Amino acid sequence: MRRARALAGLSVAFVLLATACGTTEDASGDDPTEAAESTSDSGDDPAAGPITVTDARGVEVTLDEPAVRVAATEWNAVENLVSLGVMPVGVSDIRGYEAWVSGADLDDTVTDIGTRGEPSMDTLASLDVDLVVVTDSLIEGALEQVEATTPVVVMPGGDSQDNIGQMFENLDLIAELTGTQDRAQELRDEFDAKIQEGRAAIEEAGAAGAQVAFADGWVDAGTVNVRPFAEGSLVSDVFAELGLENPWPMEGDPVYGLAQSDVEGLTALPEDTRFWYMANDTDGGDAFADNLAGNAIWESLPFVQAGNVVRFPDSLWMFGGPTSMMQYVDAAVDAVG
Repeated sequence: MRRARALAGLSVAFVLLATACGTTEDASGDDPTEAAESTSDSGDDPAAGPITVTDARGVEVTLDEPAVRVAATEWNAVENLVSLGVMPVGVSDIRGYEAWVSGADLDDTVTDIGTRGEPSMDTLASLDVDLVVVTDSLIEGALEQVEATTPVVVMPGGDSQDNIGQMFENLDLIAELTGTQDRAQELRDEFDAKIQEGRAAIEEAGAAGAQVAFADGWVDAGTVNVRPFAEGSLVSDVFAELGLENPWPMEGDPVYGLAQSDVEGLTALPEDTRFWYMANDTDGGDAFADNLAGNAIWESLPFVQAGNVVRFPDSLWMFGGPTSMMQYVDAAVDAVG
């Protein structure tokens, strides 16, 4: 999980474990959720221009017409573009994206533009893009370099007060910039239908109200570090919509709702907890199965002894858009089945 941790834009608690984290501070001083709300001068016709939006910095960005050639540095923006029917021309860390995002595939026309924290300016310049979409995880100075030649829109990475709402605000922002508002509404409708379907399945399985602690983990110097998805994290918010409860006792960071723990910290979970986690065989492996076998604390946990531990499938992006979150609904239903 080192690559995923390093580039998920975590809070200060995770900066020491990452290589290129961004700040969650809005440069304008405005609330990032409010700042991302956009306004358009294009009228009812999404193909008309110009289009003016206000991004997470409080900066107005105007395009003469909907963007066609778009590059994106963060994978949630990439996923949203593909889900909206806009294949990006440039994507940061394609190999990592393909390892973690399975719901919105890239085709072979996409060019890798470097890391998510520091895209290649030369590569971006060669792509003749209409727009670059980023979050606030770029290294210092990178945003200004990109913006010197190309329109840039900054969107919030998340908002632990309403991560599902922020997910759709980000989707709608990209849809407005690309003239794909109709498809954005279809994705919202598909998500709502999937939630209803998943909630009904969980109720039928007798799991409504179940305590579900979701996490991922990684190994550092032989020690398993646990990252709880506390209340306010996107995956937790989706599980809550399904009627599941989050038993993590700690508070997460204000953007992603992520916390920090170790194996000993798992002893604070209720006895009836179901422990679900993400791992990825191509990026970090399975810290829980591979490194905790024989660990006395781990094997004494009630959910381990009861067999209430479920590893989710690889390549479900925890910080993605509605396409990834619909995959999480299906995975949750399978886990209680």
